[in-house]
Amino acid sequence: MSLKSQLSDFLKDCEKLIVLGVGNELKSDDGIGPFIIKKLQFENIENKKLILIDGQTVPENFTGKIRKEKPTHLIIIDACLMNSNPGDMQIVDRYDFASIGISTHSMSLSFFVKYLEKDTDFKITFVGIEPESMDWGEKPTPKVEKAADEFIKTLKELIL
Repeated sequence: MSLKSQLSDFLKDCEKLIVLGVGNELKSDDGIGPFIIKKLQFENIENKKLILIDGQTVPENFTGKIRKEKPTHLIIIDACLMNSNPGDMQIVDRYDFASIGISTHSMSLSFFVKYLEKDTDFKITFVGIEPESMDWGEKPTPKVEKAADEFIKTLKELIL
């Protein structure tokens, strides 16, 4: 099943969507989450159903904002070590967070998701993008940037 069809299924009945980008912008592909959020913000998409949050390396700092917004759906996007090719993108099962991912965040994403799920009823999914480089650098590698553009295009097709 393609990422687009998986996201389409996930977004069924979506009334309010938060896209949360997570990662360290100073470490090349690890910053792909914030990179995507900034690109979406720059495009100035007019959609009252869409809220963009740049969670950087501290997504837990935004739990109050997420709960206050009362979304029906939350997509978390981050670089994720999945033993695939650089730029590969896939939905990652929340129960696999502990065994994959990267540790540049101050709180594990599995703990973060469990905390968010407590006393809330919105749907959460995680989109991982396989990094090529985690070295110091201010922008993603070309393959990972291409994946980011593909995610943005898919998201726009599904919500606009």
